[in-house]
Order: sequence, then structure tokens, then C-alpha cells
Amino acid sequence: MTGALTIYEDPEELANRVADLLMEWIAQSTGKRYNLAISGGSTPNLLFSTLAAKYADSKLWQKTHFWWVDERMVSPGDPDSNFGKAQQLLFSKITIPEKNIHRILGENDPVMEAEDYAQQIKAELNMKDGLPSFHLILLGMGEDGHTASIFPDQMELLLSDHLCVVAYHPVSFQKRITLTGKAINNAQKIFFLVTGANKAERLSEILMKGEKGKLLPASHIQPVNGELFWYTDESAAQQLK
Repeated sequence: MTGALTIYEDPEELANRVADLLMEWIAQSTGKRYNLAISGGSTPNLLFSTLAAKYADSKLWQKTHFWWVDERMVSPGDPDSNFGKAQQLLFSKITIPEKNIHRILGENDPVMEAEDYAQQIKAELNMKDGLPSFHLILLGMGEDGHTASIFPDQMELLLSDHLCVVAYHPVSFQKRITLTGKAINNAQKIFFLVTGANKAERLSEILMKGEKGKLLPASHIQPVNGELFWYTDESAAQQLK
């Protein structure tokens, strides 16, 4: 097994505990800013709602800068927009400077926006070993073992020398922008949030280091110098030994 694993009873308990842990780490950070990259999906969305409910008045939002692991190339008002969901569930309910929210402009040309977003990251984050280093990246995992917008049929994005690239959903062919594997693996901390019985088989393949797991993008998230944490509920962990 790779990375620390914590299993909670259900998604609600996971969201509550991870919200507390996240705010604790932001509070403990000594710098003037905390660079956090977030993902979309049902589990992160529950975390956003929990953060808004428990920490709406926290002063820590003044130092927290939000970035995106990936984004669908749609307008911010589109139901598919990861930014739009975070805006609805979290940003609209907390006091945070607008300049702290660094969204991917899904309405722009994908190739140009991928380059522009990479330049923003390079300009504002501390560099480590030639790459920007986020304080924390929050990741989810799909039923197919994908993470960020790196899908099993696009494994080359794990080793890309670009920070951000254009990816495609393998079924809908919807265009997305995603951080690449090297950019993700240079983070100080990485959280995987995985819930639901539909994730159980893939999670087992990855954490038990089976041959099938090597074919899944999520199994290749291994921080170079940072820490990896897996937070799951009992349903997702049911096939772990």
C-alpha cells in the first residue's frame, strides 16, 4: 500500500474530518499564503459545503489561494463547471478576496488557456526542483481510475513536461484542461477523497498494488518529496484486505 489510508463510516464523516484537518494545516502554515488546488466531483462538493457551514467566518480564507486541478471547457455558469460548483457551495458563503480565486477560464480557447494558466501558476507559486509546488492538492478518483482529467487512455499526460494540457473525456470527448502528473506530484501534500461502492474495485487495485492498478492514472500519483493521504468511506474500502 502507498500513502496513509484513513477510512470513515460515510461521506459525511469524511467531509467533516477532512474539513477540520484542512483548516488545521492552513492555520499551521507559516507563510503569508496557502496554495490549494481543488477538484470537482460529489465528494469534493460535499467538502466545500462542509467548509462553508463550519468555517464561513474563518480569517484563514484571507491567506488561502484556490487553484483548479482540472476544469471542463464550459462557461462558469454551466452546470458542468467545476468553478461554478465551488462558487455556489463555498466561495459565495465565505469572505475571501476575489484575487485569491484563480479559476481556469473554461470559456476561452483550450490551448491558449492551458498555457495562460500554466504561466499564472509559475508566476505565483514557489518553485521546487524546477516545478511549482502547491501546498496541498485535493484529488478525486473516477470509477475508471482516472484522476484530475488524466484518463486511462491518456496516460502520457502523467509524464508530460507541460504544467497544464488539454485533455478529452474518453466517451463524451468534452475538452478539459488538467494539471499533469509531474505538476501534481510536486505538491507538498496530496489528498485523495474517494467514496462509494462504485469505486471499491479500482481502489483495491491501486492500493494493493496489483498489475491492474498500474494501468490506472490514480496509481501513478506519488509525490516526489511530499506526503500522500487517502481518505475513503467504508463503501469504497470494502474490497481492501
